[in-house]
Amino acid sequence: MTADTAQSLARLAAERVDHRFKGLPPDADGLTVAELAGQRRNLFTGGFATPVLALSAERLEHNLKLMETYAARHGLAFAPHGKTSMAPQLFQRQIEHGAWGITLAVPHQVRVARAFGTRRVFLANELVDAAALRWIAAELDADPDFALICYVDSVRGVELMDAALRDADATRPVDVVVELAAGEGARTGVRTETECAAVADAVAGTRTLRLVGVAGYEGEVPKADTERVTAWLRRLVALAADFDKAGRFAGLDEIVVSAGGSAWFDAVAEVFAEIPELSLPVLKLLRSGAYVSHDDGHYRKLTPFNRVPEEGALEPAFRLWTQVVSRPSGEQAFVNAGKRDAAYDLDLPFAQVIRRDGAERPATGVSVTALSDQHAWLATTPEADLEVGDWVGLGLSHPCTSFDKWQLIPVAEADGTVVDYVRTFF
Repeated sequence: MTADTAQSLARLAAERVDHRFKGLPPDADGLTVAELAGQRRNLFTGGFATPVLALSAERLEHNLKLMETYAARHGLAFAPHGKTSMAPQLFQRQIEHGAWGITLAVPHQVRVARAFGTRRVFLANELVDAAALRWIAAELDADPDFALICYVDSVRGVELMDAALRDADATRPVDVVVELAAGEGARTGVRTETECAAVADAVAGTRTLRLVGVAGYEGEVPKADTERVTAWLRRLVALAADFDKAGRFAGLDEIVVSAGGSAWFDAVAEVFAEIPELSLPVLKLLRSGAYVSHDDGHYRKLTPFNRVPEEGALEPAFRLWTQVVSRPSGEQAFVNAGKRDAAYDLDLPFAQVIRRDGAERPATGVSVTALSDQHAWLATTPEADLEVGDWVGLGLSHPCTSFDKWQLIPVAEADGTVVDYVRTFF
């Protein structure tokens, strides 16, 4: 950990707890985060107010170790996507677990990472905003240890970047990778290899940009399946080889080839293992991010570990604790968490457990059918034993839209002891 990172994280620990942070004990107001963590309060008996989102300490650590091991086993560098959590404490833990750096998506996220001392950033997006480019140029010029790589996918984008960086009198070039689109109708990226070459030529014609590799996102492959994803990844590798053969990477120390979301990293590992010997070492950069908390829905179904169970299994680390506030009929109940608290863009939350009088049991016969702003609608069958006042633990789908609803998240051990608090910056 750098001194800058340690100082920034210490400032987080010194922040005072107050009304900004929902779910935390009202009687903790005025304590620092470090003081509250030091009290090791219990999530269920320590004054926490529902709804409250918690991360499992054990499952979080398990997931960090698993992906560290996976990347090392397959010879991959790892830059997990920080947009998932936007939590510098988790960025640091990911780096301590072997991450090369952190992937981000927009300039604001880069500013957050830099405020906490992140040295290597992969910006998996095009960047043409002049104000952001001026700031990045200043960061690069001020800190020789800061490394940033970002996408380019058009000659016009290269021209805009070059103009902004020249206006900023940038002395260090910005490293870029040509983004290969995942197919017609996919998201960003260059559609053809001929156009990729034109973008690379445009980069070569500047003094403010340096081409260091190729990249893309296989999760956008239309009608994605193993065959289609693998075919696209091989196109990406072939593009890198063609650029190398044409001498486009002369003067570098390594060539960057990057892909990898959270649904197809097994295919990325397989194809990247086939990268032929190039004129320089290859940085095979994986960018999966949702693994850090995993989930009980979308990624639980899509994770590559379902296809390669011998490699291990991620564990869902989130649980949203809510309380039954109304039981108007034998078929219906309402808990006090809704769209303001729970991810719902991919799946509704899942009723998992019920707590009453310190005892926990499965939420048999209970399902979430809809969300209002501050309520979840529960359907209950005759076998459901549910009363007003019961705590209901909900599993969530899609980590990216779970983290962003909570500014300070308790990290709890299996017995409910809260050992830390994770601060997010969205």
